[in-house]
Amino acid sequence: MQEIATASINSFGIAPKADVPPEDSVFVLTSSQLRGLITQAVQKGIEALQDEVMELKATAASQGEEIAALTATVAEQRADYEGLNDLRCEDFSNLARRLNAHLAKDQEPGKTELTRAEKIEKYLSSRPDHRATYETLKGMLQVDNVRLNESIKILMATSDHSYVIQKEKTGDKRKRSLIMLPR
Repeated sequence: MQEIATASINSFGIAPKADVPPEDSVFVLTSSQLRGLITQAVQKGIEALQDEVMELKATAASQGEEIAALTATVAEQRADYEGLNDLRCEDFSNLARRLNAHLAKDQEPGKTELTRAEKIEKYLSSRPDHRATYETLKGMLQVDNVRLNESIKILMATSDHSYVIQKEKTGDKRKRSLIMLPR
């Protein structure tokens, strides 16, 4: 036991070895010196951050200018588009107006059709039975079935008299006659 006590006493007497390299020396600073060093380090860090903030502000400003230019371009293009759209609408309305006028012109009877209708009316008025077959009317007007039907349709629409189309009861049932009814 005595050996253990001696060993422990001897171990207290041995200075512990530090892992400090011999070229590093220990500095002793006053609080004002430490404060100065910290202030310099903070200023250098702040300067770097201030430079970075200035660069970011410049980038944001240039991007703001680009956004403003793009917004102006979009507004200009929108105005152009709306102008073109207005022109397109005008063109469509003009085209529709012209088409309606053309269709109305086609729906109105022309001079020839009116003249044919008058001839049919005079012919039927002059007949004692006020009746004529389609074949007779086609021969008198020298027209085909389509033109005769157009003339009869106009006659029925424009005349004061009433007319009836009657199919033949005997013989060929495809034959028809136009009859002017008394007033």
